[in-house]
Amino acid sequence: MSRKPSGELRRGWTTGTCATAATKAALLRLWGGAFPAEVSITLPKGETPVFALAQKDVGAGWAEVGIIKDAGDDPDVTHGAMIKVRVQASAGGVVFKAGEGVGTVTKAGLPIAVGEPAINPVPRAMMDEVVAEVAGEMGATPDIEITVSVPGGAEIAKKTWNPRLGITGGLSILGTTGVVRPFSCAAWIASIHRGIDVARADGLTHVAGCTGATSERVVQALHGLPDHAMLDMGDFVGGMIKYLRRHPVDRLTIGGGIGKLTKLAQGASDLHSGRSQVDFGALAMWTGDTRLRDANTALEAFEIVGPAMANAVATRAAAQAMALFADGGLPKVIEIVVIDRAGQILAQVERAT
Repeated sequence: MSRKPSGELRRGWTTGTCATAATKAALLRLWGGAFPAEVSITLPKGETPVFALAQKDVGAGWAEVGIIKDAGDDPDVTHGAMIKVRVQASAGGVVFKAGEGVGTVTKAGLPIAVGEPAINPVPRAMMDEVVAEVAGEMGATPDIEITVSVPGGAEIAKKTWNPRLGITGGLSILGTTGVVRPFSCAAWIASIHRGIDVARADGLTHVAGCTGATSERVVQALHGLPDHAMLDMGDFVGGMIKYLRRHPVDRLTIGGGIGKLTKLAQGASDLHSGRSQVDFGALAMWTGDTRLRDANTALEAFEIVGPAMANAVATRAAAQAMALFADGGLPKVIEIVVIDRAGQILAQVERAT
């Protein structure tokens, strides 16, 4: 995750919120005859943000509005993207379509069926409510086709987890509360959950959670795992295991650098540097080498002691991972792979449960 700026952080709005606001503004033109100067919607928790219309267009039987997504101070890859919605009459009910830059679901395990546009359930419900609201105000029949597009979305999607999750052709239209909370862990953990769901739906029995790109590359090559077996765990080993307790797999590999996995070995379930630290006194006790009390990093400790220290970390990390499964869902095998910054394996420990 990007470095968090100091001071009070500004919240933003999800792609689902922007699409809902654009839908309302376009419907007001389609059924009411005029675009509003600005548009307000009600979010699931009762907030009523107001949005400017960045783009508007109209044709025979359709109207279209674009709204610029403002993610606040969150380092969101969709910040500044144009979220466009075109509305036109449908044969019956509300129909959702994927326009340019919005993906299509191709793998089972996601909350949207295979073949459907990647517009998540809460944004769909928000747009359904707006259709009913505006139809009631205008005396219109709420049979409408909603096409959501994000110009440039296919390129932006390459920076997201969508390709791995089987969402092809563009972005997902997301949101549960409608609000982007800066540097929130919730979105990352939700992506881990979706990764587990997709892997299980495809029948995979071995998944791997890694702390970063280098450890992921090493673990994937080590076991020949497909992309959708690789979970973007980052620092959230606890969040990953919590979900795996309820959605179990047979084999779990956890890979990472020696610093992150030392913190797991010492009982941390969140490996972020701001929320857990290496205990060098414990490392000294594990290895019997008092020099480690004065080490600055886990990698320096490894350089002092050598493989014995990495093996001690891997063994204890495996035990801690097993302990996090205390409420159930324990895999048949838990494996720990410790690497250095160059991607060399320093230790590999496997525990059958």
